[in-house]
Amino acid sequence: MNQNNDPKQVGSSPSPDIQGEGQSGGIPAAGQHKNLSYNPMGGPGITHWQEATITQPGLGERGNVFFAAIEMTRMPMTLTDPNLPDNPVVFANRAFQDLTGYTEEEVLGRNCRFLQGAHTDREAVDELRQGINERRAVSVELLNYKRDGTPFWNACFVGPVFDSEGRLLYFFASQLDVTRRRTSEQAYRQAQKMESIGQLTAGLAHDFNNLLQVVSGNLELALSRTDDESLRRPLENASRAAERGAKLTKQLLAFARKTRLEPKPTNLNALIAEFGEMLENSVGPQIEIELNLRARVPSALVDPVHLEMAVLNVLINARDAMPKGGTVTIGTSKIHLNGDAAAHHLPPGDYVALTIKDEGEGMPPHVLERATEPFFTTKSQGKGTGLGLAMVHGFVQQSLGRLEIESECGKGTTLRMLFPAVETQAIMLRQPSRDLAHAEPRGQAETILIVEDSNDVLELACEHLTALGYIVLTARDADEALAVFDKAEGKIDLLFTDLVMPGSMNGLALADVVRERALGIGVLLTTGYNDDLLTEGKASVGADVLGKPYRRTELADRIRSALNNRDRERQVPSYPPARGPRHEG
Repeated sequence: MNQNNDPKQVGSSPSPDIQGEGQSGGIPAAGQHKNLSYNPMGGPGITHWQEATITQPGLGERGNVFFAAIEMTRMPMTLTDPNLPDNPVVFANRAFQDLTGYTEEEVLGRNCRFLQGAHTDREAVDELRQGINERRAVSVELLNYKRDGTPFWNACFVGPVFDSEGRLLYFFASQLDVTRRRTSEQAYRQAQKMESIGQLTAGLAHDFNNLLQVVSGNLELALSRTDDESLRRPLENASRAAERGAKLTKQLLAFARKTRLEPKPTNLNALIAEFGEMLENSVGPQIEIELNLRARVPSALVDPVHLEMAVLNVLINARDAMPKGGTVTIGTSKIHLNGDAAAHHLPPGDYVALTIKDEGEGMPPHVLERATEPFFTTKSQGKGTGLGLAMVHGFVQQSLGRLEIESECGKGTTLRMLFPAVETQAIMLRQPSRDLAHAEPRGQAETILIVEDSNDVLELACEHLTALGYIVLTARDADEALAVFDKAEGKIDLLFTDLVMPGSMNGLALADVVRERALGIGVLLTTGYNDDLLTEGKASVGADVLGKPYRRTELADRIRSALNNRDRERQVPSYPPARGPRHEG
């Protein structure tokens, strides 16, 4: 704050408010700050003074009731003297000392900038400095720091105090800790931003995955029909690119919490042990993976496939944070939340913690704050999409758990995923299908009705299923499908329908109508993204869902499975109800 000895300027201010038979007076705010600065009290103010005139300028008289009121109020207040070098603090009440943690001796004689720090907004500081230079009232919010280094948001109102002859004597400042409000506003804005991106992602995913289905499916057909190595190499490159596009879409949908999860009691120790070789291959020889898997950890209610993808994303981030190599420790443990449940934003109960700790560079606070924000990355261009931790965050929340990250520059990063525990001794026995070639199950001349509004996807599905030995009927919407179904007179064995379609009903509604007309028919749904009808558990009993883009082998397996299960209702396992927040910004 700089001294300004220019004469007091008189403008078109409201009429002075005279108090104490002329002992003091002030210029009411009269709403003049409406378009200048934000007022934390909720409005520009009308009657409070924005500048004051006093007849007793000294600070020695402290025996009256007004001084007692200043010391008893819980609102921090200070006076600075612009007539001294660097406009130092000459008075600070007890509430200011309580707020900042500084004693009176540590405050007096110093400019208020001692409260500022590395992340204080320079524009807000300039606004405050300009108001002081112009000898006018100013209201700003600054990120300040307490004596122990704790940051807090300080809503500060500063106004000039003159003597009866118009000489500037002091600047008065009142403060208010608005950290809680600022944090709430930031969380609300972040939630809105995430929700908007999620809606945009979900809206684009259906069409994008339809395109990927056509691209990857036709590449698969082309590869199956040529032995020419000069052609296979570019076709394989294009196929891998399509797979990367599909993975990127899955990450976006996981972040948007639009992925259809299939949670089941999963032994995390067994999953990590089984997944270990792939993890080591993914991070490379410079990174050593240590396992710290506690015995007798209960099963977690989680989708194992998506959990593997989440762990892989975290490990890739850890690898990139240790360019010279290092150790990543993966651990499991049981955590019981009771009195401390609120601190973790979870209901009380038992949880399984999966912890991944690296020895990398760590993150400064401003990076840690945005670590799970989609498309935010500190990696160089082309090195990352900024979706890895966003996907992990979305998956963990959709799993009714909690993602917690601790990081410090030079001390590495610890990431902890908390999942609801289930009381079961059943260990998931999973047969990994990676790199295991098997014969495609073929049809036995069963009739399949394909309902798909995209001509390219429809043509591809017809070619796949015909080649597999099925009889195929087609329709482009639900109304046409019902007409074809009635005309077939009960000869249709399976309905294979897109979930999102134009017309009078979607795929779920169509499946329900078809089931009413033929109880023994099989149903397989397909979708470019799993919309809210599925994620909320409203899918028809017995209806399976195949996500796009899919490979021919996957289509063959799911068609055969749906046909084999058509005469019996799906037995839905009874698990304890999942605990956890449904949504959190």
